[in-house]
Amino acid sequence: MNVSVKPSKLIKGATGDWEMVIGLEIHAQVTSNSKLFSGASTEFGGPPNSHVSLVDAAMPGMLPVINEECIRQAVRTGLGLNAKINLRSVFDRKNYFYPDLPQGYQISQYKSPIVGEGEVVVELASGESVAVGIERLHLEQDAGKLLHDQNPTQSLVDLNRSGVALMEIVSKPDIHSSEQAKAYVTKLRSILRYLGSCDGDMEKGNLRADVNVSVRKPGGPLGTRCEIKNMNSISFIGDAIEYEARRQIEILEDGGAIDQETRLYDPDKGETRSMRTKEEAHDYRYFPDPDLLPLEFSQAIVDDLRAKLPELPDQKKARFIADFGLSPYDASVLVSERESADFYEAVLSRLADKARDGKLAANWVINELFGRLNKEGLDIAASPVSAIQLGTIVDLIGDTTISGKIAKDLFEIVWQEGGDPRTLVEARGMKQVTDLGVIEKVVDDIVAANPDKVAQARAKPQLIGWFVGQVMKSSGGKANPQAVNDLLKSKLGI
Repeated sequence: MNVSVKPSKLIKGATGDWEMVIGLEIHAQVTSNSKLFSGASTEFGGPPNSHVSLVDAAMPGMLPVINEECIRQAVRTGLGLNAKINLRSVFDRKNYFYPDLPQGYQISQYKSPIVGEGEVVVELASGESVAVGIERLHLEQDAGKLLHDQNPTQSLVDLNRSGVALMEIVSKPDIHSSEQAKAYVTKLRSILRYLGSCDGDMEKGNLRADVNVSVRKPGGPLGTRCEIKNMNSISFIGDAIEYEARRQIEILEDGGAIDQETRLYDPDKGETRSMRTKEEAHDYRYFPDPDLLPLEFSQAIVDDLRAKLPELPDQKKARFIADFGLSPYDASVLVSERESADFYEAVLSRLADKARDGKLAANWVINELFGRLNKEGLDIAASPVSAIQLGTIVDLIGDTTISGKIAKDLFEIVWQEGGDPRTLVEARGMKQVTDLGVIEKVVDDIVAANPDKVAQARAKPQLIGWFVGQVMKSSGGKANPQAVNDLLKSKLGI
């Protein structure tokens, strides 16, 4: 099927425009205490070969036993991807020989995966939405790890990861830019973290991506693809795609041909390099694993898991827009991580007699709190300002006890020193001045001292902002801005 691509998504080459066609295979480590076919621990960071059972080490006569929790997590993930759940699936042996693969094969799924076709809707910074099809999700074992820097003459093998359960989530080639690819991985990671089926920690290798890139003339037949392996950074995924697409275009425009191969991305040099010729499925000699029966479960199990799913990002976003009047952009920012959404809802927790202002709360969470956390390099769990404290600041603004300017000063005090915001306002005399008589005297003084500015403001009403600034400055930011505006308009005859 030909998909039309917006001109902005095309790459200009010497011979005209080119279109990128991208598909991603995401390897997500399943959240489970034990491995896919053994009882060994999945805990990260143990001494080499300390989390290895006889099954993981492929000792003779050892038989795999399926981990039910991994099955449940795969089904929950499939449901979160709006995908078809296959009540019958088969585990296959994928044969290849590598030092960190003790069995000489990987137990995976090939023709009959546990999860079939689904879809993820991705939103871009421009506001555009792109639907990315999911081809399949299958379960498989992870391999071990080779360590090349521990011995000057030998490579060592750590089997702690060997047998850890992975979900491989394969997209359709529906992605046509590095921006879309990064947004897709970000969205998929967010869904997995909401579900709790994968922690998405890319630094630990718990979420990795293989990126398939090809180029073609717009609407033309698919080109030969190259696969960039083991990407564990969203920004590097974008950089690798940009480099690889331009590399392929240059070869094709010079009259060459693209070799189907596996490549690695070098972030220091900003380039991909050849790793090996790409294997085809038949090279792995797949066949059903004779030690494992076909995996079968009932629709009732699927329905029960579906009923217990948490609210996912798209559902939460729609609710934030409908219930709290947020813009789609603000709602997207707040739901991008489950912790952020939970913090916002904690800020909004109802008072005894009324609900807090959703838009005002969102503005303070996104602009003030998130902005400061980013500046300090902190995540939301480490925020010095709690949801209760921020909610109190929102209340103080909402009931006009303090102005927006004073609220920023108060936020800084709470960030640095802690304490109850309402108590701090009382103790430090930060209350907003709402007494019209007091504000009117300040306004009269400013107007009387600046007759030239008065004449200018009457001719050009937008200059009233200068007077507002002077009054606020004179009152130490405590005058009620709306009262100041109304009084000035009356005094200046605007």
